[in-house]
Amino acid sequence: MIIRQATAADAEGIAQVHVNSWKTTYKGIVSEDYLDALTVESRLEGWKWRLENPSADIEILVLEDPVGRIVGFMNFGSEREQKRNSEGELYAVYLLQEAQGKGWGRQLFIQMLEVMKSMGYTSLLVWVLEGNPAIHFYKALGGKKVRQKEIEIAGELHQELALKWDSLNLKDIIS
Repeated sequence: MIIRQATAADAEGIAQVHVNSWKTTYKGIVSEDYLDALTVESRLEGWKWRLENPSADIEILVLEDPVGRIVGFMNFGSEREQKRNSEGELYAVYLLQEAQGKGWGRQLFIQMLEVMKSMGYTSLLVWVLEGNPAIHFYKALGGKKVRQKEIEIAGELHQELALKWDSLNLKDIIS
């Protein structure tokens, strides 16, 4: 397993993980029609653009399996809603189903914390769709529910939960 900063050449691998992860994670939560309509091609241009036009306050890490295939990624940076300068936000974390349960997501999370601290962030927020099994992952790492909001996906209303870490120190998060 290798964790590294994403490059423009990773756009297709990230788009594949993004789409495949949505289809497995949100099955039974989000409309089947919406999930069926998701394609790598529909996500590829967005990921190409993000990777070719990097922002100083947004990072993307990829997770490669032992044969060099991208099996996960994290996209993170400054908190977007309340614009708190010291608060970071985990925008997206996706792992292929076969990469889950191996401790790789935890290692990716630890690496993200180190990068966030180097960027000057002192706390972290993540929004998670209610019903997403990753809620248990975040709570096991010490994330505490701080608020929720209603969002719309494909014409259906869903609850999204915000989990927060008040510290990015590993000893405070991972016991």
